[in-house]
Amino acid sequence: MVANSGQEALVDLRQVRFAYGDREILSGIDLTVHRGQVVAIMGGSGCGKTTLLRLIGGQLKASAGNVQVAGQDIGALNTGQLYALRRRMGMLFQFGALFTDMSVFDNVAFPLREHARLPESMLRDLVLMKLQAVGLRGGHALMPTELSGGMARRVALARAIALDPMLIMYDEPFAGLDPISLGVIGQLIRRLNDALGAASIMVTHDVAESLSIVDYVYFVSDGRIVAKGTPEEIRASKDDFVHQFVHAEPDGPVPFHMKAAPIGEMLMGEGAR
Repeated sequence: MVANSGQEALVDLRQVRFAYGDREILSGIDLTVHRGQVVAIMGGSGCGKTTLLRLIGGQLKASAGNVQVAGQDIGALNTGQLYALRRRMGMLFQFGALFTDMSVFDNVAFPLREHARLPESMLRDLVLMKLQAVGLRGGHALMPTELSGGMARRVALARAIALDPMLIMYDEPFAGLDPISLGVIGQLIRRLNDALGAASIMVTHDVAESLSIVDYVYFVSDGRIVAKGTPEEIRASKDDFVHQFVHAEPDGPVPFHMKAAPIGEMLMGEGAR
């Protein structure tokens, strides 16, 4: 793992803001991901982490600032240019999001059939190679309903790398997994990123697994980057928010108690309304 790969900045966000109407979700985000890196974006629920992935993928357009992927300004691309760039990206959705009426083989083959005109024999070999990479070549004929949660996530990962993307994005890749499956997915994310020479961005709440495989971490709170650093820097951080998040403490900058009148007043009926 490398804190700074010395390679090109594949993803570069500068002073990015995003709002739904008057409700600001992101405010002044600066974020860089270099080719070869695995980067985690962490923070509490609803802080804007998944919104960042959607901005990078072009599903949303920044209200202000600049989002660049592979040197291209996402906000300036027309529909055709955006689709062409997306073909160089892979996405692992939360819980896998497999097509339930397609076999494992056809799920992985789907992006190849959509974007590459290949002879069926070549397509078959490529799909089996991707399934081999995630340890599931023997399950190519199974349907999604026949898979465990961990197996489904691995099939989704094989589909995400089907086109050998330069950038792979993960939305909560560890959610709902048992410890063994979680460890397997974590190591696959690291190994496949290195094998492809790609960059990976993970939105995740799993601190322990993420810090064991990533090169860099960004912490988001209230729509801003409040901390960043290598895993070693994050573990040693004295920042109150980072410390609370990493050590899963119930009280801190994110309070346990919702703001309310003193309990004595409420029990006496003075502040209950």
